[in-house]
Amino acid sequence: MNSSPQPQRKVHKPGTISAALSYRDFRVMWISSFLSSIGVWMQQVILPAYIYSRTGSASTVAMFTFAQLGPLLLLSIPAGVMADKFDRRNWLIFAQCIQMAGSVLLGILTSLDSSIALLFCAQLTVGIGNSFNAPAFSAVLPSLVRPEDLGGSISLSSTSVNGSRVVGPILAALLMHWGVTTSQVFFINSCTYLIVMSAVIRIALPAAKRTQESGWKSLTLGIRTARARPVLRRLLVTMFSFSLFSLPFVGLFPAVADLTFDIQPRTPVYKWLYATWGLGAMFGALAIGTVLAGVDKRKAARGGFVCFAIFMTAFASVRSVPLAFITGFFLGASYFSTTTALMTVLQSRLELEIRARVLSLWFMAFGGTIPIGNLIFGPIMDRVGSRPVLLFGAVWALFLAWSCNVEKIDKRAETQAVKA
Repeated sequence: MNSSPQPQRKVHKPGTISAALSYRDFRVMWISSFLSSIGVWMQQVILPAYIYSRTGSASTVAMFTFAQLGPLLLLSIPAGVMADKFDRRNWLIFAQCIQMAGSVLLGILTSLDSSIALLFCAQLTVGIGNSFNAPAFSAVLPSLVRPEDLGGSISLSSTSVNGSRVVGPILAALLMHWGVTTSQVFFINSCTYLIVMSAVIRIALPAAKRTQESGWKSLTLGIRTARARPVLRRLLVTMFSFSLFSLPFVGLFPAVADLTFDIQPRTPVYKWLYATWGLGAMFGALAIGTVLAGVDKRKAARGGFVCFAIFMTAFASVRSVPLAFITGFFLGASYFSTTTALMTVLQSRLELEIRARVLSLWFMAFGGTIPIGNLIFGPIMDRVGSRPVLLFGAVWALFLAWSCNVEKIDKRAETQAVKA
């Protein structure tokens, strides 16, 4: 069933969303991913609110965020290796099964108001499944389109994550208004993993060249590739520090809403605020494959950092709830337009046979680092409030706008190549 992406029947502008959607297998995987992500974000907005309502502690919420994302930091490299060693189809189905089992456990445990420790273990199971899934899935999806349409596919992938950030919280709020319990939301999410499994079975996965390396060399292939390529190294370091210093608010959103705007996490207002932020993130991701499709993604990323700093400062400074919604929307837009631009630059420079290995480092730098930031800044937020943490993140984003100068690195490489 392995094959290359089929030619487009209709002419589309390269790198756009419409071009990416012209590939049948990509459409199937993208739609299934979007539907499953809705369930995931229903769970991810409900669980932190549930934990914060039981404990009133940002530090505890940070621990659960670590359980969800921490495995990306610890397991992404071996997961990338295993994704290349085993059949991709079977590996993706295996990863979905682990996440589904964790969600079922969360449903059972919350229905019994079980101990925080048991809930942590269930969330850790979901996180482990996600760490197995992320490098392989993110390597497969762009491979379903031709290289010139990579920008549109990555934009849509980011849009599915952030669109589900909007739909998930809204749907969760509606379901709970209609009497659906917290535990039942987790059971509903567990069923959505079946959608992805069905899609993986139905599509033709492109064949990737197997690397001949084994043992330690195989495990470190991604690291060695990044070290040998200055642009990859700069992008990964940038994403690592952005996640660590500027993005802790993502996992600590319930505490941010409470401490900054006095919005209680289990209220509909909180879910609408989170959905509004997610809506902004969705539009930010869409912009990369539409209005910014023709813009150099290196420049788009640097401009995104500047915008992020501006809107993070505004979000931290406003006092009224309506202004929180407005600034939160633009904060989300700048956040994900920046990360989508960075990932587009990264993936455009990766061959298919090493994509999963290097993307495992991306997920370590992106998702895996956020929980470390939460563990650092959660206690600080408990002690001094949320605004100083948010403002520090804004300052760091400004620094990254200066330091992530990929164009300069490329020009230096071109100069050296000419001299050689």
